[in-house]
Amino acid sequence: MSLERGFKAWSERVAQSLREDLKLTPEAPMPARLLAGHLDIILMTPSQIDDLPADILRQLAVVDPTGWHALSFEIQGVRTIIYNDRSSARRQSSDISHELAHIIRAHEPSQLLFSETNDFAMRSYDPKQEDEANWLGWALLLPRPALIRCMDQRMSNDAIAAEYEVSEQLVEFRKRMTGVSKQVQMRRGPRT
Repeated sequence: MSLERGFKAWSERVAQSLREDLKLTPEAPMPARLLAGHLDIILMTPSQIDDLPADILRQLAVVDPTGWHALSFEIQGVRTIIYNDRSSARRQSSDISHELAHIIRAHEPSQLLFSETNDFAMRSYDPKQEDEANWLGWALLLPRPALIRCMDQRMSNDAIAAEYEVSEQLVEFRKRMTGVSKQVQMRRGPRT
């Protein structure tokens, strides 16, 4: 990850501040849909898009439902996230949080790049923005205070993942990358 110095700590502060805005405790789960509503961001699935051609809906929902996750955009001041409702609930939570992070950071939207013959398109990709959206999105879903509480209660990764609606892989990653595993282990003292 190519994050600027201080970005991880900033992300934790933002996650805390948003929990305070929502009257949640620092370690409480913050469902992505709740946060989207608080930020006045519309959540939609492809089937809720008026006038979406049937062949495109079929491509997204039937032909290649695992080929995409979510996207966000703003039109005339209205911010919207379209997410893949064919994904698991935990994946939806992660995808929505990732897009919320892009919006919170006011990232520049990616652009579609078309081939010379217009028979295919690709989107531009900014690795720094994606890394920021990943880290902030993960902090929103599973902040350090939550990890510390869960580890103090000796909860399994599966139990933590279920409570915070995230994957077990994210739980393990956040434990390692935030230093919480070492912090809790040091507080508990040496193993006997």
